[in-house]
Amino acid sequence: MVEEDGCSYCLLWIEEIGVGYPKSSEGRIAPLRMVNIAGPRPSGLNEDKPLHYTPTFILMIDGKEVDRLLGYPGDQFFYPMLRVMMWRAGLINDPSEAATRKYHP
Repeated sequence: MVEEDGCSYCLLWIEEIGVGYPKSSEGRIAPLRMVNIAGPRPSGLNEDKPLHYTPTFILMIDGKEVDRLLGYPGDQFFYPMLRVMMWRAGLINDPSEAATRKYHP
């Protein structure tokens, strides 16, 4: 997750989702790392997609960006949108259900 100081939607995500995310099936399959937009750019990001907005959720596999979600769509939509990203990346079998691991690193 790319964040920045003073980002109200970043704080809202932390409050609504962040506390439980590591315990969720999605969080176990796609662990979260928080990176400040003003800091060094993590390696493996798509160079054709600059970072402008926070929060930005970037799905990485084997150190390479495979998908991203710009902004926080709210607690009702975050997990469904994340599961679609995970499904497109081949990490889960069905985006309409709670995530179960398909990908074995």
